[in-house]
Amino acid sequence: MSAARKRVAVVGVGTMGSQAAWRLAARGAEVVGYDRFAPGHDRSAAGGETRIFRSAHFEDSRYVPLLKHADALWEQLQQEAGRELRRLTGCLLMGPTGHHQMATVLQSIAEHDLDHEVLDAEILAKRFPQYRIEDGDAAVLDRRAGFIRPELTIQTAARRAEQLGAVIRRYSTVREIVPVAGGVEIRTDSGSERFDTAVVTPGPWVNDLLPDLPWEVDVRRLVSAWYVPTTPEAWFGEERPAFIRTAPTHCYGLPSPDGISVKLGLSRALHQPAGDPNQLDRTVRPEELEIFSELIGRHMPDLHPDPTRLSVYMEGYTESSRPLVGPLPGAENVILLAGFSGHGFKLSPAFGDIAADLALDGTSPQPIDFISTVGRTEA
Repeated sequence: MSAARKRVAVVGVGTMGSQAAWRLAARGAEVVGYDRFAPGHDRSAAGGETRIFRSAHFEDSRYVPLLKHADALWEQLQQEAGRELRRLTGCLLMGPTGHHQMATVLQSIAEHDLDHEVLDAEILAKRFPQYRIEDGDAAVLDRRAGFIRPELTIQTAARRAEQLGAVIRRYSTVREIVPVAGGVEIRTDSGSERFDTAVVTPGPWVNDLLPDLPWEVDVRRLVSAWYVPTTPEAWFGEERPAFIRTAPTHCYGLPSPDGISVKLGLSRALHQPAGDPNQLDRTVRPEELEIFSELIGRHMPDLHPDPTRLSVYMEGYTESSRPLVGPLPGAENVILLAGFSGHGFKLSPAFGDIAADLALDGTSPQPIDFISTVGRTEA
């Protein structure tokens, strides 16, 4: 069946669903999106005004071709929408020279000829004095990197999909996805609709919506905190890259676009279980800020120790930290995108395009074997 005649549901119009709706609509599919809230809301994984985009990858160098594909689609979406969704400011990837993630960064750079600089501890301290550098530290400056505006991006991708003919049913919670002969039935409180294929991007509601999923997705509650620097000229000068520190405590940060504060976040090991995603605890207790205070004291001493803003979000992690991308076992007309383990947003246009490939053609030219659900046994 051609894309122009194929009817596709997109369940969850957030980080991945908004991009999938855009790419499907761009190919002429008849798209209906469902979201329990509305595109761009802050009650799930996306929020906090900025997210990091980077070309170098220290989790697995196999992501780099997907990052390049995403990079091109970020440019395309900005052009089509006439809005700045991403700004390339660079990203510092810092840590001990012997750390395995630093080695993976260098491997991905060498394999894919990425635009970068390698900075030793002395150069790093002189050029970026806002960081306290430890013995043995080094950094890679990924030049094709920067920040993304998540809420604006999701709204923009969803709006672009609508301009191309998609229909988005806001405040419409999907209760059940039922494979039927030759298609899929989507059931909500308002009734049911029949589709040829469904792209399911449920975010932290994955376990609620798909309780029989053969892979575990650990949904965690994460805290973002904003701090004002005492030396703003260091953070908001000509160079203002995002940053990631690999060790001894894995963390990341982004100088805010308005030049006021620095947003800090932590890695999976420091997140608490989210519990029921419909009853997320959004209160940040004083003891939860202790790790931020330790990081500031050790690595960023010019940040004022008291945050000016705190926000709580959710993310879904697989055991391997690799996402689940592809058809559900026994339901080839249901395409799942879930468990992005904290590093999916920068790749979201590529994953939206891959979802469109799988929904319309049953296969994708992108190199997704290492994250595919097909034949997968581990999470």
